[in-house]
Amino acid sequence: MRNGAINIAIKAARNAGQLIMRQLPRRDSIPVMEKAKHDFATEVDRVVEQEIQRDLKRAFPDHAFLGEESGKTGDSRFVWVVDPLDGTSNFIHGFPHFSVSVALLERGEPLLGVVFDPLRDEIFSAEKGRGALLNDRRLRVGQRKDLDGALLVTGFAPRERHNIETHLAMTRDLLSKAEDIRRTGSAALDLAYVACGRFDGYFEAGVKPWDIAAGVLLVREAGGQCTDFKGGNGFLDNGQIVAGNMHLGDDLRKTIAPHLSKLKAA
Repeated sequence: MRNGAINIAIKAARNAGQLIMRQLPRRDSIPVMEKAKHDFATEVDRVVEQEIQRDLKRAFPDHAFLGEESGKTGDSRFVWVVDPLDGTSNFIHGFPHFSVSVALLERGEPLLGVVFDPLRDEIFSAEKGRGALLNDRRLRVGQRKDLDGALLVTGFAPRERHNIETHLAMTRDLLSKAEDIRRTGSAALDLAYVACGRFDGYFEAGVKPWDIAAGVLLVREAGGQCTDFKGGNGFLDNGQIVAGNMHLGDDLRKTIAPHLSKLKAA
């Protein structure tokens, strides 16, 4: 049985998804802001985040909140981490792949996570120690033992373009072993898809906590692993993440390891 917090998170994510879908037909007229080079936000991002924050604050007034658009508010060992529209560029262009991501952290560790794809009406949810679900179906990561034949997914964050040559070199080496690599534009859904076996592995640099906090718990609760590029647990801080099952995740990390010394700080 789900506890109260996960139900509230799911409801908040669903409400947010409905708001996004109502705005999708008028996306061409929605104001777009460039926060940094190639890093965009819309009025929809802002309004949806405010709605999620209201829903969560109503239920948990003492909890802190960290949103992509509004930043950090409050001070508590419990922090809601929210990306109201993960895949904003996809939304702007009408590419049908974006999501809502909601996670609850206790002292930096994910306790629950929800990723909602409003286009496909898919709710990915997880609670620490209680497994992960897609709607009402329990999730397991794929069982591929190594990169041979694997379908991987990655992203090239705008804030990491100074490392583009290194990222391309990583991608080249992985493509020499894997079946193929996709680039979808929504880190939250990338991790959700690893959790349910649609992708075998995921790697990216330059992600933020709101991009991955919910998805990390999905992968872990589906029997997989998430680490940073060096195998540590610092992905929420350093923005480098590798995800997959226990075998393939290790193989992926070993393949990109020779390139790590070439990564430059922003």
